[in-house]
Amino acid sequence: MRLVHLDLKGAAPRISYLEQVFPLLSQLGANGILIEYEDMFPFKGELEILKSPYAYSEEDIEQIQQLAELHKLEVVPLVQTFGHVEFILKHEKYQHLREVERFPNSFNPHVPDTLALLKSILSQVIEKHRRSTWIHIGADEVFHLGEGMDSKNWMSRNKGDTGTMYLKHIKEVLGFITTQYWGLRALMWDDMLRKISVGALRGKRMGTAAVAPKPGVLAAPIPVATLAGIVPSARQEPVPGPVGTWISGEHEEPQASSCRWHQYDHYSVLCELLPVGIPSLAICLQTLVNGGFTEETKRKVLDTLGFQSMQLEQSTCEGRGTFPGAEIYHMVEQVNGHLKESILKALEEESAIKGWFSPYHRKRQFGNPRNMETFGSKVLKLHEDWESFIRDLHARLERVYFPDTVEEWMEENVNPYLDQLRDLVRDYR
Repeated sequence: MRLVHLDLKGAAPRISYLEQVFPLLSQLGANGILIEYEDMFPFKGELEILKSPYAYSEEDIEQIQQLAELHKLEVVPLVQTFGHVEFILKHEKYQHLREVERFPNSFNPHVPDTLALLKSILSQVIEKHRRSTWIHIGADEVFHLGEGMDSKNWMSRNKGDTGTMYLKHIKEVLGFITTQYWGLRALMWDDMLRKISVGALRGKRMGTAAVAPKPGVLAAPIPVATLAGIVPSARQEPVPGPVGTWISGEHEEPQASSCRWHQYDHYSVLCELLPVGIPSLAICLQTLVNGGFTEETKRKVLDTLGFQSMQLEQSTCEGRGTFPGAEIYHMVEQVNGHLKESILKALEEESAIKGWFSPYHRKRQFGNPRNMETFGSKVLKLHEDWESFIRDLHARLERVYFPDTVEEWMEENVNPYLDQLRDLVRDYR
């Protein structure tokens, strides 16, 4: 399996964009999509509180699966069952299920309501993915495990450690899946298992689960084959490119290509937009297919994406690009490379602004038109050019993303610089 991880905890694309991207992923060598829905899933009933205002509809979930099927991509839904559950535990309704009361990161595995809630979440997601033969239970980065009072009491009573406590919870989750959904196979990340002693692992029969290499983890494989049905994880190697792109390399083990372009967690800023991550993802997929980044791999990537050349060390691609979202790729490059620089240059290096239009002058609306005219036309032109460019970028982003993503991206990457220019132009006028 060569899976592309769509991590939707931020910057979830519209279905119309996935419609364009799925055939490309298939062409590049993917045969599956790992979808981490988080609050983009159309939860119902008691769970409706978990939904984002822009969550996909039930029809959207069905359409995603039909599109995947059309392009021979297996859909593997990912439901976090231990850590990375901020989108659940941030709600007052579920606050009592936190491992540590102050932090919304991880579940308290000792409260019966935790497993009851997880069963409910898993059931809703699995029911909407009856074609899927795999379910991913996440289980990575369970921060603060063992720090809550319930955990401390459990460990002292059972002479246990956080490893046995972790395995106990995972076994309960897997037990529910295997009992309720016969034939459905489970997948999980491996980073927490790496910290557990071999003895503890041997002592637990967990049912059937495959362990996937965690993106961003560099470590030697751990001997977990002794657990019933668990496949040992492959070593991870980074591929040069936009931040956070990883592949696993051992051919006899499950392969995964994960381009994490959204957010590190539910509270972090956006990391990367999908159209900007596509060249990096293409390199990862083709490297997996060919067993290395060969000249043939490079040529296939360039031809598929419509680029003339690429420099991995500089993370740059030359050429127009013909892949879905190529315009956004180039426009984000312009923002990253020129917006801040051009505005700071105009504001800080223009001597007429520093000498005759300082914050003091602007605050008191006091200046000599003769001196102001020496920089006015240049600043007005710069402002007009960037405003026009940003309007175009905004419109293109709205075709791919929902309004909340567009607003956040603009706030983080454009407004800190463009607002300075806007304020100067307002005062000048």
